[in-house]
Amino acid sequence: MKDSRRVYLLLILTTALWGSLYVANKFVLGYLPTFTILFFRYLFAAASLTVILRARKPQNVEKPVKIGRKDYKYVVLLGLGGYVGSIMFQQLGTKIAGASMASLINSMNPIFIVLLAVLILHEKLTVKKAVCVACAVAGAAFIVGGNAAVGNAAGVLLSLLSVLIWSVVSVLVRRVTQHYDPLTLTTYGIYIAAVVTLPLCIYEIATTPGLPLLQPKILLPLLYIGTLCTAGAHTLWNYCLSKMEASTCALFYPIQPLTSVVLGILLLGEQVTPSFLAGAALIVGGVLYSSLGGKKKA
Repeated sequence: MKDSRRVYLLLILTTALWGSLYVANKFVLGYLPTFTILFFRYLFAAASLTVILRARKPQNVEKPVKIGRKDYKYVVLLGLGGYVGSIMFQQLGTKIAGASMASLINSMNPIFIVLLAVLILHEKLTVKKAVCVACAVAGAAFIVGGNAAVGNAAGVLLSLLSVLIWSVVSVLVRRVTQHYDPLTLTTYGIYIAAVVTLPLCIYEIATTPGLPLLQPKILLPLLYIGTLCTAGAHTLWNYCLSKMEASTCALFYPIQPLTSVVLGILLLGEQVTPSFLAGAALIVGGVLYSSLGGKKKA
């Protein structure tokens, strides 16, 4: 029970960090292009993860750190699909639809992860998980129905594509998180993402003169995004996947909008419509009931 509560708290911290990420991304996207942000995000994340790996004592590692050759494909999938493809569409969706909208759409991950985990990993579809999925679908209908403008529709579509890619990756990578050290898996995936986004970053910098990369108001958010929201949150996520079912971890995703909505209003001056609030209430209420409500069966 204590271990479960600890993982629950880590999942809340992880999703709260990801919620704040949308606000930081929205701010930085006003000054830098997409792949430049991605590269520096992964550069800072890789640097911080490398320091942690070197400083960590071997006796504190619960699982093997050496990845088997047959499992390289999962590391590549995590780097290319999870950290490049999914997050690229996430950033584009945030830029078009806004931080609050993108984070709330992203909280629909339980729908995809629960269903994929049942189909691929043969996890059980419990009543609580079904309630979460139903609330997420109803909440999404409120949100999309109340924000049908062309720009918002494009942002919602990109955010949904990000959700689909990340859900597939999370379910497939769940297989290896149980066998390898989560910090090592995260670090290798981040290395791949940094290498892939470097040429695209160089192209953007070369074709967009005058980018304010060295200004403190840009560097500080990038450091926050890279170290806490990427290195920290993704390591925690992979750790939680190694301790709990993917479908259970996914039920905490709707905590993201609680963070991003508040920060979006306070820091970015974003407007929140009644349909948005109704959708948020359904999604967040569903996840709270599904993951925290009721008594746990022995």
